[in-house]
Amino acid sequence: MTEPVIKAVQLSRHFGTLKAVQELDLAIQKGQIYGFLGPNGSGKTTAIRMLTGLLEPSSGSVRVLGLDLPQEAEQLRLRIGYMTQKFSLYDDLTVQENLQFIARIYGLSGRAQKQRITELLHLYGLEERRKQLAGRMSGGQRQRLSLAAAVLNKPALLFLDEPTSAVDPENRREFWEQLFDLSHQGTSILVSTHYMDEAERCHCLAILENGIKRVEGPPDELMRNMGAHVVEIASANLRQLKQELLKLPEILAAAQLGARLRVLVKNTVAEPLPFLQQQPCMGPQDSLAVVRPSLEDVFVTCTGSNS
Repeated sequence: MTEPVIKAVQLSRHFGTLKAVQELDLAIQKGQIYGFLGPNGSGKTTAIRMLTGLLEPSSGSVRVLGLDLPQEAEQLRLRIGYMTQKFSLYDDLTVQENLQFIARIYGLSGRAQKQRITELLHLYGLEERRKQLAGRMSGGQRQRLSLAAAVLNKPALLFLDEPTSAVDPENRREFWEQLFDLSHQGTSILVSTHYMDEAERCHCLAILENGIKRVEGPPDELMRNMGAHVVEIASANLRQLKQELLKLPEILAAAQLGARLRVLVKNTVAEPLPFLQQQPCMGPQDSLAVVRPSLEDVFVTCTGSNS
């Protein structure tokens, strides 16, 4: 097997008494879309900053594209792309001027610069906006410009830190199609998100909580092996039913979804439907069904978010 594009061993970063990332191990393969899933404060951005060479670890080792960090961070920066959560280009420059500025940073000039920028304007649907100020663009347009800037140098590895947090669902779907195109062409991608549907699109996923990697694997595998049954209950009294079920030690979580209650029952209960039906809080008209797990269920079972 070839060397992983990212190899981290016991990677940690502390800010005083705050342990932002704790003993993180990673081995990300070429061409993968690898996801960090977790809420704000879970360590996603701190981990990405260490993996890009922008932040020095408190302990542990990290090797990216065959380069040791932070010692060889300068060489790495020419071979990666990085798109931050907040729009980081210049509002008072046009689309074309922003891309020209980034191109000069990477040493592109003349014909090569013109050809690459023309290619990206076409690829990301920005041709008609080339002379528009970036500060007057919509969220989706700014996102496409940010992605164009991040891949201008044709990076082998692309880092995306919550790139879709400010755009609508349609733009999010389109953005992910663009990521799959890049992955198909051989670009390796590490993306952080707090959206469950986006996390499910990744080839491999790590769930982070309080700087700790709680679980890792392909999303389908994580859902199959999460260690709980998922039961949905239709009832006339969901709020009271939820409170009563959460008192049982066999219940990991219960959450209302519209007119149904979604309940996670520990795998130690071999038959979850009969177990639930025999509880005194269940009514004779209540209906139950075992359903497919979701990534949100995985997240709940492996973190402290259990109600």
